[in-house]
Amino acid sequence: MHRAGRPRDLRLVLPALGGWAAALIGVFWPSASWPLVGGSLAGAVIVALFGRARHSRECRGRHGLAVVVCVVMAGVALSVASATPSRERAAAGDGRVVELQAEVTSSASPGRDGRLWVDAQTIGLGAPGEVSAVSVLVRIGVAESDGVDPGARLRVIGEAEATDPGERAVLVVYATEAQVMRGTEGVFAIAAGLRHSFVQRVQRLPEPGASLLPGLAVGDTQAVSDALNDDMRSSGLSHLTAVSGANCAIVVGAIFWLTALCGGGRAARVVLALLGLAGFVVLVTPEPSVIRAAVMAAVGMLTVLLGRPSAGAGLLALCAVGILLADPWLAATPGFALSVAASGALILLAPLLAVGLGRFLPQPVALAVAVPLAAQLACGPIIALFAEQQSLVGVAANLVAAPAAPIATVIGLIACLAAPVPGVADLLSASAWLPAAWIATTATTAADLPHGQLLLPAGMTSAVLVAAVSGAIVLVLIRPAAVPGRCSAVRVLALLRGGAATVLVLALSLGGARILLDGPLATLAAPEGWSIAACDVGQGDAVLVRSGDAVALIDTGPAPEPLSACLRSLGVAHVDLLVLTHFDLDHVGGTAAVRGRVGAVLHGPTAEETERRLLRDLADGGARVDEASTGKTGVLGQARWRVLWPRRPSPAFPSGNDASVVMEFDGGGVPRSIYLGDLSAAPQRVLLRAARLGRYDVVKVAHHGSADQDPDLYQALATRAALFSVGADNDYGHPRAETLELLAASGARVLRTDERGRILLGLRDGELRVWTEKVGP
Repeated sequence: MHRAGRPRDLRLVLPALGGWAAALIGVFWPSASWPLVGGSLAGAVIVALFGRARHSRECRGRHGLAVVVCVVMAGVALSVASATPSRERAAAGDGRVVELQAEVTSSASPGRDGRLWVDAQTIGLGAPGEVSAVSVLVRIGVAESDGVDPGARLRVIGEAEATDPGERAVLVVYATEAQVMRGTEGVFAIAAGLRHSFVQRVQRLPEPGASLLPGLAVGDTQAVSDALNDDMRSSGLSHLTAVSGANCAIVVGAIFWLTALCGGGRAARVVLALLGLAGFVVLVTPEPSVIRAAVMAAVGMLTVLLGRPSAGAGLLALCAVGILLADPWLAATPGFALSVAASGALILLAPLLAVGLGRFLPQPVALAVAVPLAAQLACGPIIALFAEQQSLVGVAANLVAAPAAPIATVIGLIACLAAPVPGVADLLSASAWLPAAWIATTATTAADLPHGQLLLPAGMTSAVLVAAVSGAIVLVLIRPAAVPGRCSAVRVLALLRGGAATVLVLALSLGGARILLDGPLATLAAPEGWSIAACDVGQGDAVLVRSGDAVALIDTGPAPEPLSACLRSLGVAHVDLLVLTHFDLDHVGGTAAVRGRVGAVLHGPTAEETERRLLRDLADGGARVDEASTGKTGVLGQARWRVLWPRRPSPAFPSGNDASVVMEFDGGGVPRSIYLGDLSAAPQRVLLRAARLGRYDVVKVAHHGSADQDPDLYQALATRAALFSVGADNDYGHPRAETLELLAASGARVLRTDERGRILLGLRDGELRVWTEKVGP
């Protein structure tokens, strides 16, 4: 911890911020790169000439810093400009089937669709002789993943899709054929063998912990389930799921401690730590995120070697500049921003918070709390830009899990290296399993805590709001005397603390009111007479049907948090019947919200192992699982339900949207209603011919109101209310104007969740009643 009399050297922060700004401008607007190069160099020349005419040493220093900022901006912009032509040539493959040869640069990670994704650097792309060295993202099947390790060379044929400006990968290639032309060689092949042996050994251990341990120790996340991944993210522990700066710091700290225990001096500790860190990077695969984390960890070692902890901020800024010069597209990635923000917070903010917290807590406890709190406060605004949830239990969860992380990482690493001695490796793996299970249990418990996450719409407004609250917390906690500077600065800080306290009181009051309205008072805002509820879960489906005390849920939306909020607001604690119409993410992504609270499950046809794994998770939680098909019937309270689609077997519609489960509910106070999943026009026509449909009070419009609808079906349904479960400003243009006109022409009342929020419907004296969260247009 630095003293007030030794201020941090923050001069290099300005060049880093300038380089970051130049990178963002260049990657989002590539055509501005060359003008930015010229403008920055011209600015450097003008400032240099102007500064030479000044005699003041202080003025010359400021002008010199301005020159450095301009030169860094020019360098980063030049890096973007030089890479742009090859990226544009590669982007011309958008929408085409391409053949490429590429070298894998990351380990495979599982996607929500059950397939694996790898980053790669192209060696050849397109026609023979047309070579373009660019970054691509390749989706391959699990069966094709043998030998796909960093350093391997692939031949891929698949459909290419150009990414948006700012994305590091130029193309996403959906492989229809993938072949390993050359496996990993040399030291990387040895590392891959050790990794695979360790992962296979750990898979024999029980859950929780077995799936998390490979990620903690060697960065292999393929075994981490979607549910555990969601829990780790919700509890603020996602940095432990895979290799991050925390893992690198643990490795460095362990080597420092062992070297000191053996009597090694400062230089020996740093040199051995650097060697150990390099070996760790090779073992866990030298992909960009791992290298970035290792560079950030190396910053701390350099400050120790120099004996100047106060220089940490400058070295961090210097490393950020070097990374951006090498790969400017990292500037637009959340991971890079979070790494820099967390590292900067540990260097600059954690010591100040530790001093402030020391007024209320013992010093060791204050320091332990200050570290995760500083990282959380610095990263919160960045998270709000990209994600819709803020963890309110992240600091507490990190305090509970932190002691176990270094134990699992270090022992797991040793177990991986001990693979040639099976007995020792088994013993060490079992020893590392216990702390990994502790972390997994902590994540699951923290994620299940009521009101553990704050839901905010992702974007700049939420980021500014979170930044204001984070800044207020910092101002209230730190001591003015702990801030280096003049007395006037201390007095200004003291004045700001009063305003910050006001902001916190207001935020706590609003947050407390929100917790009451979402918790004990949640059901007071919902009418008693509802029997159908379309939850506002964004671009996805989640519809509740209630008869008496029995509740059915048709699909779970794209994420657990919005569904959980909807269930709380309606007082739904148990789901008697869960219908998963099909397994697209926008229909099953929120299933974790009801895991362990489901009586029975009806589902559409399965095609991938991840779909079957999801059903096994529900069965393990106590649910009876059955595949839906035409003719199945049952009761929900006093209401009756019937499955109208899909037919089984159906070669024409084997799985996916066109095999969506279509349900009908009637009686028991439930309006006669039909839920069409994501059916397109072709199966809609077959359904109309095959089923006795008649008139319905309510229809859940197929596929969020896409244009692919059969007008005859909706004419036959003659519905009174048409539900569109759709996200605001979605990328698909749903609901389409022609579909809205189709339903309006049939006389239906159009009800959209993007315009009205949560929509409730019920029957009273035979009349259809509608309650909406918002007043629609």
